[in-house]
This record gives sequence, structure tokens and C-alpha cells, in this order.
Amino acid sequence: MLRPPWQTHIYRNRHGRGPRTPMFGVRLPRYRTRSGMFDDMVSSEIRRLLAAWPDLVRPVQFAVEDVPPSTPAPWEPKRSATSQSFTANHGIPARIVLYRMPMQMHHPDKTELEWAIRDALVARLADLYGRRPEEIDPEWGGTEL
Repeated sequence: MLRPPWQTHIYRNRHGRGPRTPMFGVRLPRYRTRSGMFDDMVSSEIRRLLAAWPDLVRPVQFAVEDVPPSTPAPWEPKRSATSQSFTANHGIPARIVLYRMPMQMHHPDKTELEWAIRDALVARLADLYGRRPEEIDPEWGGTEL
């Protein structure tokens, strides 16, 4: 299929002799962005929880957003800047939202960030089902609520 010239993307290398290639391979750590690594941490934690509690995790939708909304929800008694859970309502399934930038600012170390993601997901899942977080994950640290 032919495309008009303004829709074709022709990129040349620095000296104009050939097509531009990536500066480094896609499998190298430098290729990964902080948001991509955060998404991978969240998805691996969701997989871990799904293996342990499939009946609790399967009906819940998970999302990652950069920052929390600027206007707080009026029905929330305790506002968290790192995560939020929404109960199922009128055909909309229950949802858990993690906010990437506040979590990364509070936990700059990768290991701390993994534990913070784990704690936030377990705490929000416990909120949705009215359970104690220790029932869902005995290693829950209680840092994120």
C-alpha cells in the first residue's frame, strides 16, 4: 500500500547514509524506563496475589496512574496519595489504582518500592473485601494505607 510522503517516516542516521537504529539494545537495562519498571513490578505482584487468592483478585481491575487526581473524592474518609480503591458499583467492577510518582518519590530504592507496591496492593485488596491485610499476606508490613 502506498502512503503519501507526509505519512511515511524515514529516519536517517547521523550522517544521512542509512536508516537510524537504536543506540542500545532493547534488552539492555538502559532501554527500560522508570514507568515501565514500575508497571512490571505491579504486574508481577498482581500475578503473585492471583496465584494465592484467585477468587479475590480475579474480579478486581488494577490500574497505574502517574499522579492522584487534584480534587479529592468527598466520600473518602482517609485520603492516600499512593493508592486508592473503588468498590464495585452499578455494573462497574471493583478497582485498585496505584499512583506511580508519589510511590517512587517516597521509596527511591528498588527493593523498598517493591515492598511498598506489595503493601499497597494488599491493603487495598483487604479494604475492598473487609479483611485484615495480614489475612491476605502474612508478610504485610503496614507501610502503605
